[in-house]
Formats: sequence, structure tokens, C-alpha cells
Amino acid sequence: MNKLNPKAFGLAFGILWGGGVLLMGLLALVCSWAQPFVDVLSAMYVGYATSIVGSLIGAIWGFADAFIGGFVFAWLYNKLLG
Repeated sequence: MNKLNPKAFGLAFGILWGGGVLLMGLLALVCSWAQPFVDVLSAMYVGYATSIVGSLIGAIWGFADAFIGGFVFAWLYNKLLG
């Protein structure tokens, strides 16, 4: 069986989620439909807001959050695989 590379898995998750958080923060500047997403995540990601700087802060938080989650997921998968 193939094992997952935890670092690569974490980086992939972090880049995708961080990019999505950044995009939604910037879209909230021009589209009101993205604002509820920003409101929900701003409760967890300190500094995340509907602004350019706030979107960058959210992207950093999102990257870190998803990197850790992806890393732990791949590590646990490998441990359970044997």
C-alpha cells in the first residue's frame, strides 16, 4: 500500500484552503454573498475581515490551520495503514 507524505499533504491542503479563504475575503469586498463566509471564519481566525489586509491575515490563518489538519490526517492515515 502507498503511504501519504504528511508534509506534501499538509502543504496541498494549506495552499487550497488558504487560497480559498483569501479569495472569499476579497470577494466579500465586491459581493455581498461572500460576507457570511467571512463572518463565520472571523470568529475563529483573529484579524480576518472584509478588507485586503484582513483577507491576507485570514489566508495565513487558513494555511496554518489546513496545513496542520492535512499533516495530522496523513500521519494518522499512515499509522493506521501499518
